[in-house]
Amino acid sequence: MIPLPAIESELDRFTPQRQPQAAAERLLALADEVLQQWVVARGEVPTWEQREGFRLLSLHHQGARGVPSFNACRESCREIAYHYNLIIGEPDSSLCAQRQRMMAMLTKHLLLFVSGKMQVEGLGEFCCASRPLRLEFQARESQTRESGSRESQANDASGRLPKNACSPVPSPLAGEGQGEGYDARAEESA
Repeated sequence: MIPLPAIESELDRFTPQRQPQAAAERLLALADEVLQQWVVARGEVPTWEQREGFRLLSLHHQGARGVPSFNACRESCREIAYHYNLIIGEPDSSLCAQRQRMMAMLTKHLLLFVSGKMQVEGLGEFCCASRPLRLEFQARESQTRESGSRESQANDASGRLPKNACSPVPSPLAGEGQGEGYDARAEESA
């Protein structure tokens, strides 16, 4: 697999090619690589299946399983496939250079989205500085859990709520967090 920083560098240097079909193939391959990085970082084996004739769409489907927020890049993947089809179908079009630039821009957009998701999730090697960031995040998270645990133990001992805790508020959903016989409809009509 190609590291994400190398893909980003290649996309930054991209210029429309005289052989647009080869350029479209390369840009699609780079987009596939980006999604493969996400799938592998999640501990899965990237699929070789295709959806609507594109592995990219199948990789997106695989990558979105269990991570609904990953669907935010679905349209970018579909736009990459669309521009690929435009370039392959009309390689002599006067718009071919513009379409190549757009496909490169969409691929970079996908890369930035995926590397951002990897950073937030603490997955993979999304850049040369990812390991220190991940270690720093894990250390902060560990400290937060420890201090929260100590505060919780102190509050349990004193019987008081933490400083910033809110009082329990009845849930508007029938039965959730309420005693037996709670009826949200009765509260609504009051």
